[in-house]
Amino acid sequence: MTPPGPSGGPGRGRRPSPRPTPRPAPRQRGVAAPSRPVRRRPDRAPARRPERRPRRHPRPVRAGVAPTWLIGRPGRPRRRLAIALVALLAGFAAVTARLVDLQALGGHEYTAFGASQRFQQIALPADRGSIFDRNGNDLAISIPQRTVWADPRLVEDPQATAAALGEVLDLEPDEVAEVAARLGREGSKFAYVARRVSDETADAVAALELPGIFFMDEPKRFTPAGDLARSVLGQVGVDNEGLSGLELQYDELLTGEPGELIVEKDPEGRTIPGGERELEPAIRGDDLVLTIDRSMQFETERALAAQIAAKRADGGVAIVSNPRTGEILALANLARDPETGEVVAVGNNMALTQVYEPGSVNKVITVAAALEEGLVSPSTEIVVPDHLQVADHLFTDHSPHPTEPWSVTKILSESSNVGTIKLAQMLGKERLDEYIRRFGLGSKTALDFPNESAGILLDPDDYSGTSMGSIPLGQGISVTAMQMLFAYNVIANDGVYVPPKLVMETVDVDGVARPVDSGAPRRVVSESTAARLRDMLANVVEEGTGTRGGITGYSVAGKTGTARKPLPTGGYQDAEGYHYIATFAGFVPAERPELSIIVVIDEPTGDIYGGSVAAPVFADLAQYGLLLFRIAPPLVAREAAPDTAAAEAGATTTTQPGRVRAAPATSTTVPAGGSGGDGGTDPTG
Repeated sequence: MTPPGPSGGPGRGRRPSPRPTPRPAPRQRGVAAPSRPVRRRPDRAPARRPERRPRRHPRPVRAGVAPTWLIGRPGRPRRRLAIALVALLAGFAAVTARLVDLQALGGHEYTAFGASQRFQQIALPADRGSIFDRNGNDLAISIPQRTVWADPRLVEDPQATAAALGEVLDLEPDEVAEVAARLGREGSKFAYVARRVSDETADAVAALELPGIFFMDEPKRFTPAGDLARSVLGQVGVDNEGLSGLELQYDELLTGEPGELIVEKDPEGRTIPGGERELEPAIRGDDLVLTIDRSMQFETERALAAQIAAKRADGGVAIVSNPRTGEILALANLARDPETGEVVAVGNNMALTQVYEPGSVNKVITVAAALEEGLVSPSTEIVVPDHLQVADHLFTDHSPHPTEPWSVTKILSESSNVGTIKLAQMLGKERLDEYIRRFGLGSKTALDFPNESAGILLDPDDYSGTSMGSIPLGQGISVTAMQMLFAYNVIANDGVYVPPKLVMETVDVDGVARPVDSGAPRRVVSESTAARLRDMLANVVEEGTGTRGGITGYSVAGKTGTARKPLPTGGYQDAEGYHYIATFAGFVPAERPELSIIVVIDEPTGDIYGGSVAAPVFADLAQYGLLLFRIAPPLVAREAAPDTAAAEAGATTTTQPGRVRAAPATSTTVPAGGSGGDGGTDPTG
């Protein structure tokens, strides 16, 4: 309650309700109004004024006006200033923290995002290393060519631009439509139009002055000698990557390291003059120096192509090497187009990737094994009939002859199937297989060429009844031409196998040459066995089946081979009859071999024999190589290698100027007979 005031009335702070006043009676006319008595207040002491208290009830809040309890009473600004200061400090602290986060702690991603919009990275492809022959002649080189590209953001009319480019670039309608689609792609900054165009075409495109069309240099691979050694060099793709051959095998070395150009551009994609520019140059790839001689390679392909065309053969392979070092001097792979008859270089290196049954050229391994094991000597005689039953197959020699003693030299010289089978039967299948593998057959060479084949050899446990009749003759096994040539190199190199070598060295961007290791040599047969075999192979060329491989003034050692070609479906004979592969392998000079050559002709028509089809090509290549590499004939004819059996019998060895003769036959004779086996027949070279 409100305390009473000093006069006993209601206290201050609330106005009391007015008391009801009695209504006066109506006054009559002519009657005077009565007088009101005067009341006096009693004398009282003045009351003490009560203390003022705040009102308890809340004041009504009007719309849009904050309540007083929130903003304080009017006339008290300190509280409001404090609140405002705290709010400002809090906001400033939040802004400061965000700035620190953006500028010092987490701003890297925003910086990178901005840089990605402002800077453009342009990859600079490295120049691909060149490939040279052994004399430094160019075989494969890279030359910068202009590539046409576009920035779709700057192309005003994709359809019209594509149509204009199509006329200059000679594009088909579907290609023009594809270019237009690339030019109109939203959000794209880069699109290829045409890669590595000629200088004339690039100038014509530049003359159009089309918005958004630009140029850049890209290296393009050129082979100055055309398709020369195509199967060896290989090919590169549109992005300058190796696809086959040495280009693929040494792709990492040849490619080099790409560079990078960073330029600053405006929002419209235009380079900012004076803007930031950073260049990291590309590092050129290493060069390859091959063992191939360009002149020898050209002559090898020419001579081989001429014989393939003359014999209407399907194709052919020819390899020229240095047997002492294992260096490949020439390697040709050719095929004849069956429709046009044109002989062309193929991309497949058939000398290493394609296998074939070698035929009689394989007989030298059988003879070498028998000599090395001491079973026979060159003059040892074996009774040789013209046919021999091995298991369920009858093997025959090429020409009928009476049953009579033949020396091992004559067996090899006349390429006797029956005599060779008898030597193999003396060895047995285990030793025969061991020597075949010793000479490098059944294993990849050290060249490690892409898609190289190891050949196909049976395990002795898997021999059939015919295997001991067919395998000694070079049938029933598959080899590459490279494997067979280097088997002959063993004989030329005094019984030591020297791995083949195709890349002589690599040269880096600073000109530092690094020789390429081809592996360690290994001995296969003794030096004396190799020497006797050289004499026997020389006799093949002088008096046997390989006379057309001879060269006037030089002694040549070699062996012919004519093998039936197996069919893809199995067997050897189809409706057209047998198909053949003719081979000649040998080396020159026989006394001191410096060139070894193998020639393989695939499916010649008419004349099929290695002695008349492949041997003449060997002679042409050998004669050219002797002149090119200035290989003189020996001044003194070398005497024939000692023959143990002949020495015991007191036989003498005759030597005529200009030729090497094997020791004559002696009375040492191996009786006719032998164990059975099964296999196919070699027609003999």
